[in-house]
Amino acid sequence: MLPSVVINADSMQVYADLHILSARPDEAEMAGVPHVLFGHIDGAEACSAARWAAEAKAEIARAHAAGVLPILAGGTGLYLRTLLEGIAPVPEIDPDARADVRALAVEEAHAALAIEDPEAAARLAPADAQRVARALEVVRSTGRPLREWQAALAGGIADEIDLVPLVLLPPRDGLFERIERRFAQMVERGAEAEVAALLTRDLDPDLPVMRAIGVPEIAAHLNGEIPRAAMLERGTIATRQYGKRQYTWFSRQPPTGWERLEAQLNNRNIEQIAIKLRGMVLTA
Repeated sequence: MLPSVVINADSMQVYADLHILSARPDEAEMAGVPHVLFGHIDGAEACSAARWAAEAKAEIARAHAAGVLPILAGGTGLYLRTLLEGIAPVPEIDPDARADVRALAVEEAHAALAIEDPEAAARLAPADAQRVARALEVVRSTGRPLREWQAALAGGIADEIDLVPLVLLPPRDGLFERIERRFAQMVERGAEAEVAALLTRDLDPDLPVMRAIGVPEIAAHLNGEIPRAAMLERGTIATRQYGKRQYTWFSRQPPTGWERLEAQLNNRNIEQIAIKLRGMVLTA
């Protein structure tokens, strides 16, 4: 077996509180292969793409130093893009500017953005509260639009490593059939107890761990707001919608040179992937 380490690149699998709902691999699935950056962050913290990228770079360097192949696995495109391309060096946002922006209704924020950064306002959906607020607070705090900062990405490692990317795009019919069953299976495995434990912590509802797919739906059921059948239906719909968005993103966004496997994984194509990995030259 090729010495390797699997590095998590899924934004929800980093949280210790989400094992079932993030589909984090269990001991049997890891099968003796080292796995890192899984479940290492407390749900009371918000893990940013910048934080994950810094941790992933450290794990990659550690693997190279040990002569081990690092394998990034996960479906958070923003995390992968930040690691490879770097991050915009935006300075710390002035707390007063942030507070003023976050106090605005999204319609007001978008109207203000149309005046202060028209390009961003034209690019962002008026109802996208998070991105609209981010663009507005950046231009107010720094005097420069977000797009200018984003043009000066720094810290990426794409030019420092030998990368063998593979995007898995299994046939849609079979994939979405499995997605339809996925949420109910998580509930059967104990997702309700996982959310109940989260609720006892009285965490900020805006934290990523509290907005993970399944958490709001199950929380609403546990709080007596919706019946069990509605919880299952809403969780399934949310999972289906996310699966479609993720499939579309990985179909269109990664570079055209990235290989796409549009078939179900089987022993033959797994062996082909392994042969490709064995041919890699590890570089520091």
